[in-house]
Amino acid sequence: MKTLLRPAADWELANIIADAAARRLPLEVIGGGTKRAMGRPVQSAAEISLRGMLGIMLYEPNELVMSARAGCTVADVEQQLASRGQMLPFEPVDLGPLLGLDAGQGTIGAVFATNLSGARRVYSGAARDHLLGVKAVTGHGELVRSGGRVMKNVTGYDVARGLTGSWGTLAALTEVTFKVVPRPEATATLAIFGLPDEIAIEVLCKAMSTPYEITGAAHIQQGPASRLWSTPIRGGGKAATVMRLEAPEKSIAYRAEKLRQLFKAYGEMQVVDTQPSLEFWQEMRMMTAMQGSTHPLWRISTSPKLGPAVVAAIARYTPVEAVYDWSGGLVWVEVPMSADAGATDIRRVIALHGGHATLVRADAAVRNSVDCFHPLDPGVERLTRRLKSTFDPAGILNPGRMYATM
Repeated sequence: MKTLLRPAADWELANIIADAAARRLPLEVIGGGTKRAMGRPVQSAAEISLRGMLGIMLYEPNELVMSARAGCTVADVEQQLASRGQMLPFEPVDLGPLLGLDAGQGTIGAVFATNLSGARRVYSGAARDHLLGVKAVTGHGELVRSGGRVMKNVTGYDVARGLTGSWGTLAALTEVTFKVVPRPEATATLAIFGLPDEIAIEVLCKAMSTPYEITGAAHIQQGPASRLWSTPIRGGGKAATVMRLEAPEKSIAYRAEKLRQLFKAYGEMQVVDTQPSLEFWQEMRMMTAMQGSTHPLWRISTSPKLGPAVVAAIARYTPVEAVYDWSGGLVWVEVPMSADAGATDIRRVIALHGGHATLVRADAAVRNSVDCFHPLDPGVERLTRRLKSTFDPAGILNPGRMYATM
């Protein structure tokens, strides 16, 4: 059994990593562990949990800025923000339930370490775009700080954003500073049922080009839609094409009517009120439509208009079920069990159409035998290796988590 280490202070974490680097002992660095079953299994001598690094260090509602230690759960951060009528702008996903764990256990540090954003990314941008600064401990055991409370143009590398999406392979984040936004007064979801994928994405892309500020745009195929808890969106056994509006109620009513008129040729549009809308988009954060299965699940990023073509091309090799987010630019694809979780066919399709595919859910043996993250282009791989050698020269932080040789 691995040794479990739970440092509560930056200096304690720095000492642990410096000692491991000197002895070249590999370490697995995790937050709440909700994404531990994603990526290649890490072979390590010890496990470092950052859950002991608790506390909101700064919160200035008037300036829309918060600093929190990495072990704070997203749920606690959002509760604090909600008490002041604010929220995280990038709507982080909660993959715990998708991977067999409880909801609400993910940490704010892991949100930025993985850069996994939810449905609002199509409107507000990714987690990385709202990060102002970080504190972190590198693979040297060196405590570093990058960025601050305001956005500035600076000469040199943006280390804070560079660490975002590195999955703890370059440094262990100990504190993050980020922008927040006011919560909308009201929310409504517009739904059209029974559209085929191609037509649904055509509707969503057209809606995103209007001036009506769509903050969420998704299409859920019939099979996954039947797994939803939300009765208004489950759609009576049909695929659901949904758009979210967030604003004062009068503005929502005006925009909903404009969109209803714009898309009346595609079928009747149902308007779902605030509370059931909030419940549905929370389901999108947890990807309820893909829960209840152990089949391999892929997260594919591509051009929005190409989403249906990518899914159709994969379906020529194997049966699929899909949920489209970001107006088609993000596709969650479930495939049957196989020795490589469908990696060969999916990589072939992505090579033809463009994009990136990440294996989210599969048995550990499968994740250990295939590339879970999208293979790097030669130039990007060289840059990635240089970054790894700079931040973690002994290669002890989450070795092999993203790529087998790094």
